[in-house]
Amino acid sequence: MTKREEQIFIVGAGVAGLCIATELVSRGIYPIIYEPQQEPGPQSCSWWAGGMLAPYCESESAEQSVVTYGKTAADWWQKHTGLVEQQGTLVVATGRDRNELKRFAKLTVQHKTLDGNDIASLEPDLEDRFNHGLFFDSEAHLAPRDAIGALKAALIKHGVTFKYEYADPKTLSSEGRVIDTRGIKAREDIAELRGVKGEMLVLKCPEVTLKRPVRLLHPRIPLYIVPRGNGIFMLGATMIESSAKANATVRSVMELLNAAYTINPAFGEAEILEIGVDSRPAFVDNLPKISVNGNIVCANGLYRHGFLLSPTLANMVSDYIELGVSPPWLATQKEHQ
Repeated sequence: MTKREEQIFIVGAGVAGLCIATELVSRGIYPIIYEPQQEPGPQSCSWWAGGMLAPYCESESAEQSVVTYGKTAADWWQKHTGLVEQQGTLVVATGRDRNELKRFAKLTVQHKTLDGNDIASLEPDLEDRFNHGLFFDSEAHLAPRDAIGALKAALIKHGVTFKYEYADPKTLSSEGRVIDTRGIKAREDIAELRGVKGEMLVLKCPEVTLKRPVRLLHPRIPLYIVPRGNGIFMLGATMIESSAKANATVRSVMELLNAAYTINPAFGEAEILEIGVDSRPAFVDNLPKISVNGNIVCANGLYRHGFLLSPTLANMVSDYIELGVSPPWLATQKEHQ
């Protein structure tokens, strides 16, 4: 049986599963996708993502490979969804946090130094708010909910079957090759996998018209705000070492709202549309891993880089399925005991 004739199953239809399915279909391989939820929604990490395709900003705290592989993400998403906004990323700090901006500049590349007039030129609603900033003009963003909806719609149009039910990868592996993209739900099978709790808000504030993601540097928690259009903004996100996916804490909500107010006081009158919590799957180095155990290929550990690194994860998994190429992110057996 050739690789193209082999039945391929994908368990999980979050950003990882949908990207892998999209890449496989582009190569003439049509998987069957198992997902308990009929539509993308709040139960998925993808639903609460910021959607920032910002590899250079991420280099402040992430491994170099995040930058290397993340640079191709915007082109992949534009090719498959057409939803990418190429407006760059603006990084700012208050006067008392100026040292944070200097530190951020030293740890990153591909940015321009801005003064207050430059910032106001890019974002008029920030006029007289910040005197110093950094602009990463090659970075981009997209609306995650629209993007995963577009991928799913395209897969259905191409004839990919979705089965809205729970599937155990081990049981399913007797029928064909299984790609397990369950995220934190796979923790029972991957001891090293941990959850990182993220909390975020969706605000409505028509009085503010930001064109691009704005990162506000803070000594303890760097925060961001991402425009979604029509006066809607995603504000996030905390990072708490916990697998709990319950309610947001008062402290986190206050910090997020204070950050929004610092960016523009008009956010003080914003409507809170949603308060979201998710548990991001991560390994000890916060990089994704691909493991192979018999007929099961597990792709997991995207951490907070779901939309930035899923295209690369999809290419690696597809190269392995189609061509037998060993993935650069292949985990050792010891790492998954």
